[in-house]
Amino acid sequence: MIWLVWRQHRRQLFAALIGLAVLALALVPTGLSTHKAIAAYSRCVDALGTADFVPLAAGEKCDVLAESFGATHESWAYAGILLLVLPLLVGLFWGAPLVAREVEHGTHRLVWTQGITRRQWALTKVGLVGATVVVLAAVYSTLVTWWMEPLNDTIAVRFSYIFFDQQGVVPVAYTVFAVAVGIFAGTVVPRVLPAMATTLVAFLFARIAIAVFVRPNIRASETRTGLVAGTEHVMPNPAVGNWITETSIRTGDGRVLQDGSTGYCVTGGGDGTCNGMDPNAFNHWTYQPGGRFWLFQWVESSIYVVLSVALLYLALRRIQKRLS
Repeated sequence: MIWLVWRQHRRQLFAALIGLAVLALALVPTGLSTHKAIAAYSRCVDALGTADFVPLAAGEKCDVLAESFGATHESWAYAGILLLVLPLLVGLFWGAPLVAREVEHGTHRLVWTQGITRRQWALTKVGLVGATVVVLAAVYSTLVTWWMEPLNDTIAVRFSYIFFDQQGVVPVAYTVFAVAVGIFAGTVVPRVLPAMATTLVAFLFARIAIAVFVRPNIRASETRTGLVAGTEHVMPNPAVGNWITETSIRTGDGRVLQDGSTGYCVTGGGDGTCNGMDPNAFNHWTYQPGGRFWLFQWVESSIYVVLSVALLYLALRRIQKRLS
């Protein structure tokens, strides 16, 4: 049975290995270049410490270096967005055909007549393919996480949408989930193209729903305020990578003056206020501390693993009871 699975899926494995090699050829040279180019910025943020917020003047010095880095390397961050589709592609071309192609062509019946039970057939195929997918996804995730490090520190916040999804352990969980969705879809719609279409819709629905509605609420957000006027201004510490979910300028009694922005005033106006603004106006931030990044990574990954196990269990049940 193991030999049969190898014969059936070796082309997919070779294609995946070639894809990883090509990806490494693209990421390793550019990654080495960006890691070298970020040295000055790294020294700056190292001096800021680990507080969630730092004095404005100190933070802005590092921002200048980040802007200089971004001017020449920003395109890499946008190129990295293309990597988001890789887990889905694995689900489409590894997961969906795993059962659907066998049933569509009737080859599963031949195996079942050779003394191989439905359960053994399903567990062997899912187990071997699943283990291979986990290893390949782990290698991919490790490579991309290393490559993203300089971009996290300068151009993007690793905790924010899109960049969170490209690195850490979640790409492995996304890939496993995509394959599980594909396998289950193949037992419900036992034809390859409909199974792939079902996988596409279900995967995107789950990814968007969890990212938008679950991820921000894994832990309650924290808030921070700082006066607009005066000399003791603060800003989010670029060294820790806080996920800023809301910013606003508010009056002393908490009413929103400007949503989605912050402001600073040092000299004030001639009337003793900050250019006519409420003298007690303050900047307001709602954020997830950067130190929670790995907590959020593991919690979200756990959600996808649980969903994957549930889908694979249901798929196994359908193979044992429903497929003919």
